[in-house]
Amino acid sequence: MNWLEFSYLLPLFIIGCGAVILMLLSPVERLSMENFSVLTFVFLTMALIGNLYYFGELRTSFPLANIFSNMIIDDSYAVYFDSILLSGGVVTSLIGTHYFQTKRKFKKEFFSLFLFSLFGMMLLVHANELLTAFIGLEIASLSLYVMIGFQKFDTRRVEASYQYLVLGSISGVFFLLGTALIYAGTGTTMLGEIGYAVDAQVGKDTSLVLIGGTFILMTFLFKISAFPFHNWTLDVYDGSPLPVTAFMAATFKVAIFGFILRIMLVDLDPIREMWDKLFVFIIIATLMYGSFMAVIQKSLKRMLAASSIVHTGYLLIAFVSIGVAGESASSSIIYYLVAYFLSAMGAFGLISYITSNDQLRVTYEDFRGFAHIHPYMAAMLSIFMLSLAGLPGTIGFIGKFYIFTGAIEAGYTVLAVVGVTATFVSIYYYFKLIALMYFYPYSDLENVPPLRGITPITIGFIAIAVIAGGLGNTFIAYFPGVDFLIDNARLSYMSLFIK
Repeated sequence: MNWLEFSYLLPLFIIGCGAVILMLLSPVERLSMENFSVLTFVFLTMALIGNLYYFGELRTSFPLANIFSNMIIDDSYAVYFDSILLSGGVVTSLIGTHYFQTKRKFKKEFFSLFLFSLFGMMLLVHANELLTAFIGLEIASLSLYVMIGFQKFDTRRVEASYQYLVLGSISGVFFLLGTALIYAGTGTTMLGEIGYAVDAQVGKDTSLVLIGGTFILMTFLFKISAFPFHNWTLDVYDGSPLPVTAFMAATFKVAIFGFILRIMLVDLDPIREMWDKLFVFIIIATLMYGSFMAVIQKSLKRMLAASSIVHTGYLLIAFVSIGVAGESASSSIIYYLVAYFLSAMGAFGLISYITSNDQLRVTYEDFRGFAHIHPYMAAMLSIFMLSLAGLPGTIGFIGKFYIFTGAIEAGYTVLAVVGVTATFVSIYYYFKLIALMYFYPYSDLENVPPLRGITPITIGFIAIAVIAGGLGNTFIAYFPGVDFLIDNARLSYMSLFIK
């Protein structure tokens, strides 16, 4: 075995082995939930350190090709996405610590499912073959189905899990059907080889590949909650435990974009223009519907779920711009994924910490005067709302700036205008929370825990990262900020085209 090649996939092996080890240890009664939480964090940290060792290098390789037959790729692109996914795993484990301590109905197997889900996401971004990608997608999805409904005594959890299971299974069928059609049209399911086959068929009948690619895009649109495959989002997000909601809304979306960008840029680019007009309609409908649903919500959790649909629309604006501005549009997607990941993780994580007693349905009204009693929590929550709204000085503003300017450069001025309009609308439902916290008399929010433990510290660091990502090294020289993230996003894009 080539140990250098093995080291390239070490983070993937660590997470996979960690999931199996936790599963085998779950019957051991001497190990508590806290022990499993620590073990999960150890596996995640080891994998993240191993991944960061190769972060920033421009390379592409097919490690252990004699075993995996080039079905798994390791390049700068996969390393970049692995960093986000593993960071999402670390953050989820930390912000969920307090939540799981107060929820004794959770069992130790939950942490094994959590690592299995993350393993599937990492396998998805490393997949160099369609069936391998399907396996990764299903490992992640099946684990999430169970994680959502893990608290069987709560009917909301069971309903959300069942709804996501049924609809997610249907979307998986479309992925398989699309794979079969692409194989029928090209004779291969290997990424790269599909691209060569499509190039060779330019000017000929490519209907099988086009229909197959459309079916795969339908799965993609379902998983990221884009119109018209969005109806499950509010109910599933609202019915899920808050740490699981954060994990789905931020981390899983990163993995889905990681794979679809690879296949669109490498293999389906020659026929991508056939979907552009359809995507324009989808983007406008996604932004309009998501904005409307976010405005009418009274529950913060449902508002954040609806706003995640709007952020999907922003990402799709950059996605449709790829044909004209390939590198800049792809880099803006990768950067915005980081921006949304940090903002959403922070917002969901803090609300999870505040509402440890899950019997409490948190609405806007519950946060009246919250800043007068809990100023630090209110400040952090305000930072996340400002970033999600795209206000200057936050990482969310930089992400939207790159997306909208890229769309204008690519000739999609209408989409940029619709995106800016949706941003203005978002100021209402995000600033509504800030106004209630700071400018209204105090309304008692029961059972708010004091700032103590690892969870608020983690959320505080996320808030600092949100500001640092927006300001870059304006105030702190050599501090990793906008340029660092964009440069590495471009590096990961370049690695896709190394032959």
